[in-house]
Amino acid sequence: MNIKPLSDRVLVVPAPAEEKVGGIIIPDTAKEKPLRGKVVAVGNGTKDEEMVLKAGDEVLYGKYAGTEIELDGEKYLIMRQSDVLAVIG
Repeated sequence: MNIKPLSDRVLVVPAPAEEKVGGIIIPDTAKEKPLRGKVVAVGNGTKDEEMVLKAGDEVLYGKYAGTEIELDGEKYLIMRQSDVLAVIG
């Protein structure tokens, strides 16, 4: 995979959704969209907004942030840096 996001966008691999809660297996249709992921690629930023995220950062993002894409059978989110709420760690 060779994707380079443009301007202030980042490519994120979402963390897997919880499959069990207290011994109960949750079906795919009821799983909550994860709000956590790992940045795998970043753009260069814009003249108005410096890119502060880097590949490898663990991040939290909004529930409806980004656009889902699928590459080589793996799901990714591409979103603006401003859609990221926090860096973990």
